[in-house]
Amino acid sequence: MKEFWHVFRKNHLAMVGLSIFICLLLMAVFADVIANYDMRVIHQSRSERLKLPSQEHWFGTDSVGRDVFARLVHGSRVSLSIGFSTTCLSLILGGILGSVTGFYGGGLDHFVMRVIDVVVSIPSMLLNIAIVAAMGPSVRNLVMAMTIAEIPRFTRITRSMVISSAEDEYVEAARVGGATNKRIIMRHILPNIIGPVVVQATISVARIILTAAGLSFIGLGVQPPMPEWGAMLSDAREFMMTNPYLIISPGVFIALSVFSFNTIGDGLRDALDPRMRQ
Repeated sequence: MKEFWHVFRKNHLAMVGLSIFICLLLMAVFADVIANYDMRVIHQSRSERLKLPSQEHWFGTDSVGRDVFARLVHGSRVSLSIGFSTTCLSLILGGILGSVTGFYGGGLDHFVMRVIDVVVSIPSMLLNIAIVAAMGPSVRNLVMAMTIAEIPRFTRITRSMVISSAEDEYVEAARVGGATNKRIIMRHILPNIIGPVVVQATISVARIILTAAGLSFIGLGVQPPMPEWGAMLSDAREFMMTNPYLIISPGVFIALSVFSFNTIGDGLRDALDPRMRQ
């Protein structure tokens, strides 16, 4: 662990990204403490509409009088929860498929990979739009659509690494020792391939947050009055020239979150590479 942290902190961008992520995470966890949801996030007041940033409203108010800063804070909870839940589901399902097909091979491997080839041949954004449009816009359907689009990534990377690890000496030793196939996969192969999978998962969170924001921007993601950064960008479009603060603040939050996860992924990749520890 000390060697891992020593290599990770050498990557200054990764440390900046980690700091940003910690701030966003704390903001999401303590969102209810920072700003009251009912009074500051969804309560509308015509007398408070389109107020410039001030001491009372740090980032101003939107077109219906809601506090922009409070919506950004609670929006971090929505965006991060979508990113983490989608990544976890994709990682679990893709990891199971990749492990089974890579270890056993044969007809099951051929069938699963051909299905994945079909899914991958469809642009992920188009696939997400089609699924959400068919099932209806909601957070649950949004997570389900993005999970389906992300599963092939984790299946492929897990499968390739299981195939390369299945012939290693420690696997052969486990077979000779009488270990079952399930035990070999769970106790021997997966712990040795977890590094690249974790790096892929970290980068996946950034991609999912950006995709969720894009879908919410076109009205197929999080629905009002629930705050979400992409939906806030969509609401601010008509005020882009007169009240630019409405579109700048959610855009900055999206950019910072994507930057943080991408740089953390780079740092993890370096820290988990044995060559970087020499």
